Amino acid sequence: MVLTDRDIDTMALARQIRIHALHMTSQGGSSHIGSALSVADLLAILYGRILRVDPAHPRWEARDRFILSKGHAGAAVYAALAESGFFSVEKLKTHYQNGSDLSGHVSHKGIPGVELSTGSLGHGLSVGAGMAYGAKLDGKRHRVFALLSDGECDEGSNWEAILFAAHHRLDNLVAIIDYNKIQSLAPVAETLALEPFAEKWRCFGWAVSEVDGHDHRAITEALLRVPFSEGIPSCLIAHTVKGKGVSFMENTVLWHYRTARGEEFDAALRELTRNA
Repeated sequence: MVLTDRDIDTMALARQIRIHALHMTSQGGSSHIGSALSVADLLAILYGRILRVDPAHPRWEARDRFILSKGHAGAAVYAALAESGFFSVEKLKTHYQNGSDLSGHVSHKGIPGVELSTGSLGHGLSVGAGMAYGAKLDGKRHRVFALLSDGECDEGSNWEAILFAAHHRLDNLVAIIDYNKIQSLAPVAETLALEPFAEKWRCFGWAVSEVDGHDHRAITEALLRVPFSEGIPSCLIAHTVKGKGVSFMENTVLWHYRTARGEEFDAALRELTRNA
């Protein structure tokens, strides 16, 4: 049972994810549109090409597990799930509304396809490593994918998980880093520099690949190769642009928390739909 249709237009899916996320964050008054836009291409590839999941049977035992560790980009994941058939696209209109189960940070409660509620940064990879270790102990063949922000790699809990995964040779675990170089209030390099980032993962015992996080062919080719090395967990560092797809949001700290409304919303929507 596999969701993915190999002929799916992932570029179109990424565009729809971005458009949905813009509507959702604007209507509900939530933030993090910049983060949602930066991961849209990664999510389109995961749900359109890579993840072994079935929206008709979201708890299928052999499914791959996906964890959005950077839970604040939850609007993009909800959009990807809806477009993939896990629930109605119409439900997206309730995002961040009173009484809605589509919370601002991604939640698994009542939402098919969400494995873990996240939002407190630095925990997703630890849980993912535990899931991958459990699968190994049980002789299961599913994979675990965890999508992290670059800023949350400031958290020591991640580096404990990185050590744990390498020690236990969890080649069924894939960490994907949304390396957009901006965190909540400032550039990553000014907050707590990560470089040499890839080399740190390698020194901790991971196989690492780096890609343009908006190049669908490069992302797909990389993720189809996992594990990058047998017996070693895989890390894909995706170099992305915060706010990708909306010129005045790109590479700006402002759009980590700002909500697009009025003329800003209209301008953003025009840019996202220009090539639709």
